[in-house]
Amino acid sequence: MTDNYHVEGEQRALNLGNRGPIEFDANGSLRTDITDAYWRTGFYVFEGVVDGDELNELVAEFDGVLARAPTSSTSQTDTAGRPEIGAEFEQPSFRFAKPLSDPFGGSSALGGRYPAKMAELAPPDGAPDEVVTSVFSFLQLMDSGLRLYGHPQLLSVAEQINGPDFTPFTETIWVKPAGLGPSTAWHQDGTTHWDDPKLDDGTHGFNFMMQLYGTTSTNALWVVPGTHKLGKIDIKARVAVNGGSDRLPDAVPMLCGPGDVAICNRQILHGSFANTSPATRATLVFGFHRRASVLGERGFGTEPYDETLIHERSRLIALAVEARAQRFPDEPRYLYQPLAHELDDNRWNDITREQVLKNYNLNDLRI
Repeated sequence: MTDNYHVEGEQRALNLGNRGPIEFDANGSLRTDITDAYWRTGFYVFEGVVDGDELNELVAEFDGVLARAPTSSTSQTDTAGRPEIGAEFEQPSFRFAKPLSDPFGGSSALGGRYPAKMAELAPPDGAPDEVVTSVFSFLQLMDSGLRLYGHPQLLSVAEQINGPDFTPFTETIWVKPAGLGPSTAWHQDGTTHWDDPKLDDGTHGFNFMMQLYGTTSTNALWVVPGTHKLGKIDIKARVAVNGGSDRLPDAVPMLCGPGDVAICNRQILHGSFANTSPATRATLVFGFHRRASVLGERGFGTEPYDETLIHERSRLIALAVEARAQRFPDEPRYLYQPLAHELDDNRWNDITREQVLKNYNLNDLRI
């Protein structure tokens, strides 16, 4: 169901001039009008990046993962009584929340990044006690997801934005079940560099957001254009000035079709409302950083990220490129410069699945 806020937000989104196919100039650089629009607004919707067999494979594997998810946050078996998918990994693969709730807003969770509570709605009769909201580290759960991670055009965009020695972040599928999806309170993603005198518009990197089914204003991520330029924002004050309403007046929905991939600055103010629509949203999110932003930094209570850790985590890029080349041999392949001389060490096979891919998320680079 849409109202004036949604309709007006949709129109503002479509008027931003920050959507279209991925296009490069004759020198192989991302077109300047695309980069200009990205840095102006803080996000860009690349249309039609994934389609055909690849999109179908992603949807099918995602459906298979959900079918093998545990039945609740306290269960270890799926609805058929089988062990949950990913039970062999060291970290859990699924997060749950109550339907139409705001699980983080107004709490100290995740470093207090969600200071203002979103409106919570009563779930419909017969709703489950919990729904899946996130699938973590999907590269080790979905081979199609690993191949997407090696997409040559997307990796070329990452190089354009963060330099040829760009580094990984982490990967998550955000799930907004139809009529039940919880909200995500307004927040900014960055945590480590807000007080750095060298902070600029791209210090905390960006996320790619690939949509399996497309989005509507009711189930989409909403962003406040240009806020990636403002440093650390007093979110509670913004909501208070808005009369306590979570409907920020200058926000826009990130409208996408199936197979579209948005690039979203991690410093932009963003969030999503509870999904009361009849359409599920499933967003494959995978981010990248500048190496200079990561090297020597501490994540969530970790030791400083050193060259050895960054190298090991970055092998997933080379592995994904190789996996994609095996599935799409006629497609141009991307060459990740930091590992250009280690191609034989990162071939996609049963050995690297076990030794490189399995539990790769223990080396996530969070800033």
